[in-house]
Amino acid sequence: MRRSTTTALALSALTVLVLTGCSRSTEPADTSAASSAPAHRDGNSASTSAPLSSAKLNKRLLNESDLGEGYARKPQATDRHDDVTVIGCPALEKLGSDAATGATLDFTRKAKASFTYAGSTNSEVSEELYSDSATKLSNGIGKVFNAMVSCPSYQVASGSTVIDMGTQKTAAPDLGDEQWSQLLTYSAGGQRSVVKQTAVRTGNILVIVSGSPGLVDAHLDKALTKARTAH
Repeated sequence: MRRSTTTALALSALTVLVLTGCSRSTEPADTSAASSAPAHRDGNSASTSAPLSSAKLNKRLLNESDLGEGYARKPQATDRHDDVTVIGCPALEKLGSDAATGATLDFTRKAKASFTYAGSTNSEVSEELYSDSATKLSNGIGKVFNAMVSCPSYQVASGSTVIDMGTQKTAAPDLGDEQWSQLLTYSAGGQRSVVKQTAVRTGNILVIVSGSPGLVDAHLDKALTKARTAH
């Protein structure tokens, strides 16, 4: 067991959606595992233009009008610096150690928004945008997803909270230049929940949508479309 501070992406679904008790979906996990490699559409289509600024990325985030009726934006949470302990997954422990030195997915050009949805059950969806060279984005997100899916089950501890985790790779949608997708299941306090996390790289932009599986599937395409739109 190693004590480590993880990257914003590596445990974003855990720290944002799990440790705060959000996105309480009870949908069953998809048992059809995909191949271990990310899906590639066209390696030659990656943009060589300069990375976008965080301000420009912010303008490309989804908003309430994009999502539709019933969605409300959550206030931006302050960055948490609590120590997170990963138990039983050496790849994630190593990733945390790398992150502490700023070596993993430490993209300075980023933007994020989180929304609650008042439907039959309270759910959440979160979007993250990053911009850098296509190679850096691909290597960075690939390292994180590979580490997470390498351990079908493990535990995450933050303070006095211990969560039983499960990670399963799922088929990614045929969007953008590269795609990754996974289901995160967690059990804590007698509840079992599922969070889906899908990432799509399009040129020099990385789009990550996390949250209730149905909401991720419903809004991923429009998140990608808006992320590509120049302002």
